[in-house]
Amino acid sequence: MPKYIKKYGVRSAVEVAQFEASQVHAVKALVEKEKIDCDFVLTRACDATLHKGLADETEKAFEEMLKAGVTDFKDVYHARKGDAERVSGVKGALSAFTFTAGHVWPYKMVMHLLKGAVSKGANLQTMTPVTYLSDKPLPDGRWLVKTERGEIKAKKVLLATNAYTADISPQFKNHIVPVRGICSRIVTPKDQVAPRMMQTYSVRHGPAMYDYLIPRLDGSIIVGGAKPNFWSDTSHWYDVKDDSKLIEPAKPYFDGLMQRTFAGWENSGAYTDKVWTGIMGYSSDFMPYIGEMPGKPGQMVLAGFSGHGMPLILLSAKAVADMLRTGKKFEETGVPSVFKVTKERLESTKNEILSDSGKGKIQAKL
Repeated sequence: MPKYIKKYGVRSAVEVAQFEASQVHAVKALVEKEKIDCDFVLTRACDATLHKGLADETEKAFEEMLKAGVTDFKDVYHARKGDAERVSGVKGALSAFTFTAGHVWPYKMVMHLLKGAVSKGANLQTMTPVTYLSDKPLPDGRWLVKTERGEIKAKKVLLATNAYTADISPQFKNHIVPVRGICSRIVTPKDQVAPRMMQTYSVRHGPAMYDYLIPRLDGSIIVGGAKPNFWSDTSHWYDVKDDSKLIEPAKPYFDGLMQRTFAGWENSGAYTDKVWTGIMGYSSDFMPYIGEMPGKPGQMVLAGFSGHGMPLILLSAKAVADMLRTGKKFEETGVPSVFKVTKERLESTKNEILSDSGKGKIQAKL
């Protein structure tokens, strides 16, 4: 949040925060309405910071937003130094914020929605990569899309291709970049009773350096991040599409993580059960690209969520669907203005992904 205030101002930063917060109850409503079996849990999130400079910067930004009076923070609890460690349970926490959040099994949720769409007549083509999208419309105004199974022509095309968007739309070269991340599943021995973990967590070690934790209903904990072990070497993650290999320096990071991070977990016996990698689509300014492509009527984009898609994607996708179906303008959707696809963003040569990789070069606590 501090960097968004510096870059876009308080009002735009608050607009993003409010949009993100609104997703929680939107997801809850969808899960309940559609009766989706996806392990959804409505809970609290705790954002704990261990780095003094970042803690001070975050608290200052929070005070600025309070002073501006542009939003209501009644759902946010802020624990300062002295209370942060006890409130969060994170050893050495200098600042902590808690707020309403949710966690879900994304695959189960998406499969349920896809099944519903197919049952209503949607033509779902799996294992069918798009190899070409015309840069200009055909004489009849349609766009040409080529796949390994043939060609289609459509007046409206949506690029929900995230990390791979630039492969079929070169305008996004260096604007949406494949970034490889790493994640794990941590469990405790069957004969051990693990301490209760009721919240989801972000544990911030420094600028751009954080781990995230999601407790699951089966008692396991999903933990991702491990940036202190590899982020300074961009060859491990920047513009990398291969998720068949682990990030070797990060593999041992999750061993003992619960014991060294959380009070009360020292004798839990928690250990790393599985580790895997995945490819995210990072945008060069860390804001997703949503809406119609400039100068390409009918060609829409929903991509570049920078590893932060779950708290944004549902209402972003709903907005794009409204734009496609009803012709609604971006400004009428409620999506933050800084998410809009603009000519200025596509022409910018700034790359904040790489500038962030030079920050927070700290030693991992192994």
